Amino acid sequence: MRVLIAGGGTGGHVFPGIAIAKEIQRRHPNAAIRFVGTGRGIESRVVPAEGFDLSLITVSGLRGIHGLRRLRALWSIPGSLWQSYKILRSFRPNLVLGVGGYSSGPPVLMAALMRIPILLQEQNALPGITNRLMSRLSRKVATAFDECHGFFGEKAVLTGNPVRAGFLQKTPRLVMDRFVVLIFGGSQGARAINQAMVKALEYLKDLLPSLWFIHQTGESDQEEVGKAYEQAGAQGEVRPFFDDMPLQFSRADLIICRSGAMAVAELTVAGKAAILIPYPSAVDNHQQKNAEALVRAGAAQMILQSSLSGKELADRIRYFVGDRASLRLMEQKSRELGRPDSTQRIVDLAEELIHV
Repeated sequence: MRVLIAGGGTGGHVFPGIAIAKEIQRRHPNAAIRFVGTGRGIESRVVPAEGFDLSLITVSGLRGIHGLRRLRALWSIPGSLWQSYKILRSFRPNLVLGVGGYSSGPPVLMAALMRIPILLQEQNALPGITNRLMSRLSRKVATAFDECHGFFGEKAVLTGNPVRAGFLQKTPRLVMDRFVVLIFGGSQGARAINQAMVKALEYLKDLLPSLWFIHQTGESDQEEVGKAYEQAGAQGEVRPFFDDMPLQFSRADLIICRSGAMAVAELTVAGKAAILIPYPSAVDNHQQKNAEALVRAGAAQMILQSSLSGKELADRIRYFVGDRASLRLMEQKSRELGRPDSTQRIVDLAEELIHV
């Protein structure tokens, strides 16, 4: 197998690609795998660190930019297509996997012109614009939500999102003598969630002796949030970043987080109850669409950031502390949505397209 994986920009695009690449390597130790992205995206740091080759193209996104910046972005497209052509001609892949993000567009388009089979992987309930456009050129689209079928039709294959290996391991639930709440907003934290959680402590004073908090704040808010917990007398762990998140999931009774595609995939594979607070500035509001899919299934609750307050968050926590039956039902519904074999399903599709 010779597979070119195109796309990036954020971890939500890059990490699924890496999970797929590792499964290909596991099945086909002699496979040749190369990534294509930009020097500005997270792929420039993560992909080489994972031991994969990365080729760079020069291209910019067009959404949300105007004037001279938009002209520059448009001007970069012909050059990015030529760069993609040279990479494809040199590497000679028998499959191009597009994982989304604007940097996946030129390689996927050029692959279509060179008649190389294309497989897309869409992480969100509301597909990104690049995958929506490129789906016309692809053979199949591996999706994580049933809602995608309306965009991709018969090309859509429900596979789920690949997740980090640690979430797939059967870790025994770590039972503590307190109700454990895990709060995170992504690797950089989320200021709105951090502030709401700090204010929620004021409304949970009577419950604090029975609660334990695990709070990933991001670097910028760690000191402020840590002091707030200390002053409130709340017990737990407040850190900028947890590099053992699968372990922290195993400790949690309730998780409060954003609803990015990878967070949702990890929640459902782990079978965790969650209060989702979608990032309101996400492209096409896709985080709210992700959250709504879980809410419809009874696997999560949602608070829009416009309605988020300390009291609202405290009331939700208080409800679940007092109603463990509802919490366990939500865990069951979450687990039913989880697809722990998603990576294997996607590589199955890849193998079918190149007749391995």
